[in-house]
Amino acid sequence: MRIAYFDCFAGISGDMTLGALVSAGWDRSALESLPRRLKLDGVRVSFDDVKRGPFHALQVKVEVAEARQPHRHLRHVEQILEQAELDEAPRARALAIFQRLAEAEAEVHGSTIEKVHFHEVGAADALVDVAGAAEGLAALGIERVFASAPRLGGGEVMSQHGRIPVPAPATVALLRGAPVELGPIASELTTPTGAALLATLVESWAAPPAFRLERTGIGAGSRDPKELANVLRVLVGTVDPAKTARQQVAVLETSLDDENPQLVGALLPRLLAAGALDAMVVPTVMKKGRPGLWLVVIAPPDRADELGGLLLRESSTLGVRMRIEERLELERRTVSVSTSHGPVTLKIARLPDGTERAVPEFESVREVAERSGQPHREVAESAIAAWRAGRGAS
Repeated sequence: MRIAYFDCFAGISGDMTLGALVSAGWDRSALESLPRRLKLDGVRVSFDDVKRGPFHALQVKVEVAEARQPHRHLRHVEQILEQAELDEAPRARALAIFQRLAEAEAEVHGSTIEKVHFHEVGAADALVDVAGAAEGLAALGIERVFASAPRLGGGEVMSQHGRIPVPAPATVALLRGAPVELGPIASELTTPTGAALLATLVESWAAPPAFRLERTGIGAGSRDPKELANVLRVLVGTVDPAKTARQQVAVLETSLDDENPQLVGALLPRLLAAGALDAMVVPTVMKKGRPGLWLVVIAPPDRADELGGLLLRESSTLGVRMRIEERLELERRTVSVSTSHGPVTLKIARLPDGTERAVPEFESVREVAERSGQPHREVAESAIAAWRAGRGAS
């Protein structure tokens, strides 16, 4: 299995992602031809070898002849992608990324995904950024994407709506639940397009499994601040499934007999946002026959101390039990498939005999069902049928 690790120590943007993927081995001629295959007139892709701090990096420029771009809706973007000369897997992935962007923009503007206008993120360069990232990952054979906590920057930036704070509102909406870092300079380090790429592509914010490093790609941003090398580094390598079937995890447990269950319920999503792999609450009977709650958290070992501290601060417990255990894991990945109701995300697990099992992600099913007015079961079944028909569109 081949994976990519996005090292976002200076944030991430669409053009930085393109530069990193080409630097990692994606054929630049494929990117050069992308505007034509997207049927975008007056758009050209060029490359520059640049220096950013200690890094030799590749800068990709998407040059648009017309300075004023049309304000596209999601349906316009989807039409462009559906008619483009793209393989089905990167097309589905690009559609899923723009779907996430539309949801974030609609939330920020108090609108709907059908009515919201794409401004900067609907321009020709953003179309090339998103479709190019999807195609580059497919060309490099990337099956799973991991990433460090992106640095967002600070200060202010000009937009179609005037001056706005950094991180931009859409960036904040897209990265809700992800680990992030503010600063370290007053500049926009993570753009909405870059945030949408991470929000869609990264299936887990846990550290990647041990992998054999094959190549490194370094993509440069357009700015060159003195305080920080403005580059995105992508590490590409392979994982031996036989070596990743057994993984170490930290198990944190605590028993609560004097806590408001509502507060415990509110704590679970915070644990997941802080890096827990899973968190659950089990009703139990404690000493003296008192009803209580047994709170269990599964986490990467390097997150155990932080999560233990969160439990001590945010619950009534006086202590947290911690231990390191091993668990057997199935190789898994997420894919997005197109259905008549909209794109749906599925989790694909590879079984020991080599066959695969697909399960729709419920949150994705719920969003599509609410938007389309169709029953949840029908949406889930249509996603499974689309996956079986395409066998691996992602």
